[in-house]
Amino acid sequence: MKKIALHWQILIAIALSIPFGIFFYEFTPSIKWIGDIFIRALKMIAIPIVFSSLVMGVSSLGGYKDLGRLAGKTMGFYVFTTAIAAFIGVLIVNLVKPGIGADLSLSETITDLAVSKMTFKEQIVNIVPQNIFEDLSKGNLLPVIFFAIFFGFFITKSSKEAQLNLSELFKSAFEVFMKMTLFIVRFTPIGVFAIVSNIVADQQGDPEKLYKIVSSLGLYTMVVWAGCLIHGGIILPSLVYSFTKLNPYKHIKQMSLPLLTAFSTCSSGAALPFTLKESQEKTGISNKIASFVLPLGSTVNMNGTALYEGVTAIFIAQAYGIDLTIGAQFVIILTSVLAAIGSAGIPMAGLVMIAVVLSVVGLPLEGIGLVLAVQQLCDMIRTTVNVYGDTCAAVVVAHSEGEKLNL
Repeated sequence: MKKIALHWQILIAIALSIPFGIFFYEFTPSIKWIGDIFIRALKMIAIPIVFSSLVMGVSSLGGYKDLGRLAGKTMGFYVFTTAIAAFIGVLIVNLVKPGIGADLSLSETITDLAVSKMTFKEQIVNIVPQNIFEDLSKGNLLPVIFFAIFFGFFITKSSKEAQLNLSELFKSAFEVFMKMTLFIVRFTPIGVFAIVSNIVADQQGDPEKLYKIVSSLGLYTMVVWAGCLIHGGIILPSLVYSFTKLNPYKHIKQMSLPLLTAFSTCSSGAALPFTLKESQEKTGISNKIASFVLPLGSTVNMNGTALYEGVTAIFIAQAYGIDLTIGAQFVIILTSVLAAIGSAGIPMAGLVMIAVVLSVVGLPLEGIGLVLAVQQLCDMIRTTVNVYGDTCAAVVVAHSEGEKLNL
């Protein structure tokens, strides 16, 4: 199994877990603990990787000339497009309702959402931490994300020595947490097998319930793909044309190599060398702009991931029969944007970040097991949109700086 690509390992695990859950359902409780450990490992790494990634990304803005102007344009475009993507996902999943009517017989019954206990104003106020160490210990992600951005920004305002030391510290910490995440991700097939086989075993003897699971997941996958195709095929090209009056579809053709790399590897980090090369050689973006916008984007710009997280959170809520308020859905959009900014450019990073979104709105992390079966299909398209969003930002920023592009 070690030599087989991860996505094939996951597909094999799924293929084996379904007959195992049907024919050997009496043994599934004995392996449930494996899925539980996998979920706990995701929870364990979520805060460290979000915090270190955000601090590293924001603090890295301090080493460039004309930092304020370039950073403002870049981050403005990233946040704006990521918010649009999350909104599109939430809108489509509310219209299609893929989780409605699917009796998934989940192990945990939710009668109340933590987010519904507070007013909308209280939810916004609580984003600013009163005691960051308390929030870290309790796993309150929104205050942690806010503090990480705040801390990273003021690293750039400190002395040169402090900037260097702290930047290297968080860069090193992020590298360690990345290794830990990749280690956890290697066990995804085993976690998938335990989780999916238990879900299937719960429905054994009831083919109608199994059909509902399969049909709901198929519809859920279609929602993710539809949202990504709308955002990547219509919204982002329209924004590029609006800001530059250049041909966005010629740009897509120029970026075919990095986009195909992202699609096949499910990693924006793996596609980054090709993105840098093609953006400079084919599109004509200067090294100064490309080397600033694109590496930063591979860390903090995750349009497809934000869309996926919004869709997934509401799909899980629908599966549990929970009717989310407008305020709760706004919190999901906001959290999806912030969590996507903190999402690492590695395969399956969205799986870690969805735990962040579910935790914030009080939904059970066991719900992640519902979507693991189609994780790979969703990961391929959303990573492609992530990378394309980075290249669109590079085009817009380069054009605004007066560079002549080959479009």
